[in-house]
Amino acid sequence: MAVEGALSQTLSRGLQVLELLAAAEQALSVDDVAAGLGLHRSIAYRLLRTLEAHRLVDRDAAGRYRPGVGLAVLARSVLPDLRTAAEPVLEAAAADLGVTAFVVVARGDDCVTLASVEPRRPGASLAQRPGTVHPLERGAPGLALLAARPAVPAGSRAAEVEQVRRRGWATSHDEVIPGLRAVAVPVPAHLEEPCALAVVYIDGTVLDEAEVAARLSAAARQLSTALGRPGGAARALG
Repeated sequence: MAVEGALSQTLSRGLQVLELLAAAEQALSVDDVAAGLGLHRSIAYRLLRTLEAHRLVDRDAAGRYRPGVGLAVLARSVLPDLRTAAEPVLEAAAADLGVTAFVVVARGDDCVTLASVEPRRPGASLAQRPGTVHPLERGAPGLALLAARPAVPAGSRAAEVEQVRRRGWATSHDEVIPGLRAVAVPVPAHLEEPCALAVVYIDGTVLDEAEVAARLSAAARQLSTALGRPGGAARALG
């Protein structure tokens, strides 16, 4: 197990800069980044210029920074078969339900958003950025991932995970972000780690959770079929 002293502080800070920019709603100045991470301005500036040199951040005419196109190049190498298979399924689900649809995978004890699609129809929709991370035991997507594992894990939410396994879907509200609801279903996929499909929407949106779950379950079966096709499958179990 890695220890704190073995970590590169400079690399860690650079990654924190990327996470801060990814979470921001708008481009950030050097001062914004320094304040957001508690760094001296000169350190923040050097980190940003280094990331810019590698095209991981972009700088606009006003000198403000946002995530760069280089991140998209790196992202293409992360579970490419799953991303490719999920894109049309997510587009159809977002159009059908009128809310943001996304696919998540488990990485250790975290739930990570791999890809997402927002509905095209007019109206308020929520952005679920790829790379968003939260604990597996918080929120419907994480519970769906836990339910897809071979054995129900021990923990404070074991009973809820068992319920998700029985009925086939999970729901949550106010767990990851206050005011938001989510519905998620496990994908019976051919992966070493399970994945799940989910939607997120503002509390108060008129949607029947059971109906949403039924449509997501149909989408999950489509995704599972796509992943299991020869030549188009993610790495199979065994």
